[in-house]
Amino acid sequence: MKATLLALALMGASATSHADQAIMGVTDAQAVDADTGIKVAPGFRATVFADGIGRARHMAASGSGWVYVALARQQDGFGAVALFDSDGDGVADVRQGFAPGMAGTGMGINGNYLYFATDEAVMRWPLPEAGAPEGEAEVIVKDFPNERQHSAKPFTFDDAGHIYVNIGAPSNACMEKMRTKGSPGMDPCPILEQFGGVWRFDANKPGQTQADGVRYATGIRNAMAIDWNPHADTLYIAQHGRDQLHSFFPDLYDETQSAELPAEEFHRVEEGADLGWPYSYVDASIKGRVKMPEYGGDGKMLSDRGQEPLIAFPGHWAPNDLSFPRTDALPEGWRTGAFIAFHGSWNRAPKPQAGYRVVYAPMDADGNLAGDWVTFADGFAGEDPVMSPRDAKHRPTGVLVADDGAIYFSSLMSGGRIWKVVYEGK
Repeated sequence: MKATLLALALMGASATSHADQAIMGVTDAQAVDADTGIKVAPGFRATVFADGIGRARHMAASGSGWVYVALARQQDGFGAVALFDSDGDGVADVRQGFAPGMAGTGMGINGNYLYFATDEAVMRWPLPEAGAPEGEAEVIVKDFPNERQHSAKPFTFDDAGHIYVNIGAPSNACMEKMRTKGSPGMDPCPILEQFGGVWRFDANKPGQTQADGVRYATGIRNAMAIDWNPHADTLYIAQHGRDQLHSFFPDLYDETQSAELPAEEFHRVEEGADLGWPYSYVDASIKGRVKMPEYGGDGKMLSDRGQEPLIAFPGHWAPNDLSFPRTDALPEGWRTGAFIAFHGSWNRAPKPQAGYRVVYAPMDADGNLAGDWVTFADGFAGEDPVMSPRDAKHRPTGVLVADDGAIYFSSLMSGGRIWKVVYEGK
């Protein structure tokens, strides 16, 4: 079954789910909407919710309709922005900056608090009834290590008072000499003591450091896409795979193989899980995990280190956010699955880049796959081929399903944009 799912993952991205014929993604025959620049699944309609807001990343939406967006760089001195559509036309006509002097990626609402994460800390404000939060933020976790590479701190919450924070590995494959041709990998990998996993903290206790947390899972290079599945009551992540197989091991991998490998892995993550980085990776054409070349692999040799993913997406699509619906406002079939935003990578070069889309993986209430994944929204990058991420007009960097059923996408390109998608089908 797992081998079949891996093979399906690399097949046509607009396939219809066998489990629920209501799940249909975008098709090649669909035209990109001239006003929004994208195309979305049948029955849904998109609007440009906000433009020119800065390098938008992850988002949160309150029950009162305010949308809060983290910014990777400050815009007008602020590291986040609050947006509101006062007349209900699908376009935000109110915007307020907050988090002065900061920048970050993580954004979320838990209880009556709005949480925001820079690369070094997670903080919160009381959630306003309207508008941006004011005053000094309360720091929940501080002094995270910031090694620049994979330094963002996306997070999610369970229903038991915990916050789960991704701490990415500042490394490609834990080589003795970082990103050096032929350098062997370190075993055991010392980076995993402090990085390369998900740590769990008390969501309501101020002043914690990483030492106060619990390493919930390890072997995760960088899980920018992280969310708690409220239906299955379990953590899920999609992680960025390693780079430069051809550059470092040209005798084992050609340019085409390097562009397509390794797969981007989507996992269900239980406490204590080890997903396999840096010792193994996934090649969807091979049953089982493959040993990394830094650890003696030859591109075919299997490894017993790490767990099999639920889905192996094409290589170097770069999953950047993950959102499970928490509402019945969406049509049946779209309520319990995973929306994943891929912002594309640079590592397919010199081949054309790929990704730049939002997909939907249908799942049942127990967190099991219920059909083939489909492309939910596409067209972000603009004209093909995209040879470099800089050539892409937009790169999806966030996806959020709000409680009213609206689905939001963010992009950090072209000045920063937010789309709003609503269901209008029967």
